[in-house]
Amino acid sequence: MKRPIHTDKGAQPIGPYSQGIVTAGPQLYVSGQGPLDPATGRPIDGDFAAQAERAFANVQAIVEAAGATMADVVKVTVYLTDWANFGAMNEVYGRYFPQPYPARTPVQTTLPAGLIMVDAVVALREEES
Repeated sequence: MKRPIHTDKGAQPIGPYSQGIVTAGPQLYVSGQGPLDPATGRPIDGDFAAQAERAFANVQAIVEAAGATMADVVKVTVYLTDWANFGAMNEVYGRYFPQPYPARTPVQTTLPAGLIMVDAVVALREEES
C-alpha cells in the first residue's frame, strides 16, 4: 500500500516527488547504487545523464528482483556531486518513477565512483516479503 500525503501548509514539491508517503506491510531497503556496470563492476563512461540512467536502472533491477516495481518505491535519496546536475537528475528520475512520486531527498556530497548514487525504500506487498 502506498498513499501520498499532500498539504498546502507544507513546502510544495519542486520536482517529481511527494511531500510524504504512507505505507503498510514489509519493506525493502535498497543500498546506494551508483553508475556501475553490472557486468564489469566498473563505473560506466558517459555524461551525468548516462550515469543517472545506469544508477536508476541498478535500483530498478534490485526492486524487480524483490518482486516489486518502481511504482512501489516510497522514499528515494539521491546523492549528487554537483547541484548543477539537479535538473538532469529530475529528467531521468521522472522517467523511472510514476505518480504518485516517492518522497525524495537530494544530497550533495563526494562519491567514491561517478557523479550520482541512489538508495530507496520500497513498500512490498504481503505476498512478496
